[in-house]
Amino acid sequence: MPEFTPTLALQIVISFCLGSSPFAVIAMWGTGIDILKYGSGNPGFNNVLRYSKWRSIFCLIGDAGKGVLPMVLFATSEVTGWIFGMAAVIGHCFSPFLKFNGGKGIATSAGVMLYLYPKALLPCVGLYIVLRLIGGKLKWTERGTIASLSASVLFVVLLFLQSTQMALLGVLLLAFVAWRHKKNFQTIAAGAGSH
Repeated sequence: MPEFTPTLALQIVISFCLGSSPFAVIAMWGTGIDILKYGSGNPGFNNVLRYSKWRSIFCLIGDAGKGVLPMVLFATSEVTGWIFGMAAVIGHCFSPFLKFNGGKGIATSAGVMLYLYPKALLPCVGLYIVLRLIGGKLKWTERGTIASLSASVLFVVLLFLQSTQMALLGVLLLAFVAWRHKKNFQTIAAGAGSH
């Protein structure tokens, strides 16, 4: 672990602030729609996708990019990359620009994965796309959640094959992101219980 210094603390705060940029809100500028009141009310990629594909792509690039940027600016090792990446994810989920509301962290986490482990990310993206397509055909409830978290689980499995220590950080990130999806799990469970 790196030594905790005032410089490191400042870099973590900056990473958090970069992560808190509300790209879902920015993506909806000019529509007259408040993304916090539209669809699921979640300021993230999947909710913007309900309204517009091209706006959701802008949101995805922005949310993933703010996971990458702190590491480009500050990371000097794999561990510090994780520290700054997680700070950005937490900033995304608890944005001071949105009264400490925020998204669920998947796209920003994907940015972290892209920077640290690009080879592991590719099969995860492939799994996400396949599950989204299957979920759309079969009309799964919360197909975005199922695809996103399945891809995240695959990422952790692939990471274990490279480094157990780093994979534990991946488990920590996965647990946080899964916790942010607790309402989605409740919806899935309610849907399963109704059949």
